[in-house]
Amino acid sequence: MTWSHFVYFALSAVLLWALGAYAAWRDKSRTAYAATVVGLVVFFAFILAMWLSLERPPLRTMGETRLWYSFFLPLAGIIVYSRWHYKWILSFSTLLTFVFICVNLFKPEIHNKTLMPALQSPWFAPHVIVYMFCYALLGAAAVMALYLLIKNNRENARLSAGNTRNAEEIAPGAAFRVQRSEMDICDNLVYVGLAFMTVGMLFGALWAKEAWGHYWAWDPKETWAAITWFAYLGYIHYRLGYPTKTRNALWMLIVAFILLQMCWWGINYLPSSREISVHTYNM
Repeated sequence: MTWSHFVYFALSAVLLWALGAYAAWRDKSRTAYAATVVGLVVFFAFILAMWLSLERPPLRTMGETRLWYSFFLPLAGIIVYSRWHYKWILSFSTLLTFVFICVNLFKPEIHNKTLMPALQSPWFAPHVIVYMFCYALLGAAAVMALYLLIKNNRENARLSAGNTRNAEEIAPGAAFRVQRSEMDICDNLVYVGLAFMTVGMLFGALWAKEAWGHYWAWDPKETWAAITWFAYLGYIHYRLGYPTKTRNALWMLIVAFILLQMCWWGINYLPSSREISVHTYNM
């Protein structure tokens, strides 16, 4: 199996996931489950084939980690759909997965069998895989937060433009109204996402101890991981302390997701990371 075969597996999987997303909107749950699961099997078959071909987990380069992100997004989508029956989640996961697949198709990276000694640890694979699943869930939470902010702004604009007696009263201090069920989506995604992030950090600490002799050294990558973890923990505490201030909570989710992107790939472009970070093995 070579990278040139990726397009056939990827397009087949995306078509199946798109069929599952369409079926979810049409309230055809069985078709949604079947198409999504078959798509996951097809996509994972390529990951497994690459694993065997490379003789190592395909987790070293950014292109390889995007493979796992593309796999875990629909997996997270079908789990959320089965648990809370959100019809939109499969459409979101399919669209975002398609974006990552296109990046890998138009910007292929070199994949070889070599693996640095630091990556030859039993904790390496579970650490990255758990984090990829966590990123998928928190990505869904960020998109939901952005959707709710845009939706509320449109509703306020519609009310202010309406020919009602109290339109002038509504427009200047229009209240930010989000249904409890909508905020529950964000909360549940963050709860599960942060739980997996915590497990991923623990795996990473065990990996660091084995590879470099210490659990934590405030490496630039580790520092940004801690910042991201505290950002989502802050969101949870804010929601518990101020459950009615939803606008601020939604903005906190977006900021936290930006920090997560910095932790994931943005850190690789910082001069300090290039010079002193032990996590530059994927550059």
